[in-house]
Amino acid sequence: MRLALHINDYSGLGAPREMASALARIARTAEDVGFARLSLTDHLWQISMLGEEYEPMLESYTTLGYLAGQTRTIELQTLVTAAPYRPPGLLAKIVTTLDVLSGGRAWLGIGTGWNEEEATGLGLPFGSSGERFAHLEEAIQICRQMWSESRESFVGEHYKLASTLNSPEPVARPRILIGGGGERVTLRLAARYADAFNVYGGPDAGQKVERLREHCEKLGRDVNEIEKTAVLPLPADGADSVEHLLEELRRLHELGFTTVYSAVPDVGTITPLEALGAKVIPEISEW
Repeated sequence: MRLALHINDYSGLGAPREMASALARIARTAEDVGFARLSLTDHLWQISMLGEEYEPMLESYTTLGYLAGQTRTIELQTLVTAAPYRPPGLLAKIVTTLDVLSGGRAWLGIGTGWNEEEATGLGLPFGSSGERFAHLEEAIQICRQMWSESRESFVGEHYKLASTLNSPEPVARPRILIGGGGERVTLRLAARYADAFNVYGGPDAGQKVERLREHCEKLGRDVNEIEKTAVLPLPADGADSVEHLLEELRRLHELGFTTVYSAVPDVGTITPLEALGAKVIPEISEW
């Protein structure tokens, strides 16, 4: 099993002129202690569950490009991109560029998006739930076509591309992670298109795996081709925190999950990353 570091809060990284060095230090430490992936939230305002909307938030792909140059092996992605925010042809080109400049370490993490207030505030496309699912599916189809040898046109209900020319091609075709726990549509799309899916690692995580399995059976796809990943909040500091975390990770491992994404409290101090590297990552890497 692997841990992935998720960054969703930049408020503890100092003044704007200090953020770049803080992020570089975090990314290099995460890589050195054994985190397999580094993911960034794809928001432009801070979300209400974590803070106030006016708190610092960096654009994710610009930040990932910077961190690609600060690291050597850790895989890079968003968790997850809101499909309507960027035209799919441009999104495929952005992720291709990240893959080329990182030496083949880019993932496409993608979902429907949910923050209408943010989108409306900045004039970004959003739409109804049904429209966002349609945008999501077409965006995935376009990215897959642009990461193939095809230069053919793409004509969908929402997007029309005269050509899917994409040069340079990726070093390694970016793997696609679909995020979201909706059992009827999201998991059906994951069964059809995803290399990995991501859900909240709570009590119903096992149910999500079963629904994914059912969708795969209907499509004739082996569910084992799809990596199962989960988001798991880290426990508060305390004597039992590491043991509790290991119990939660083992529970998810037994359900078939192989990678867990966690936002680390006080990540800017570096100490929590080093502690996880010493106490948790060596043990779970044996599972």
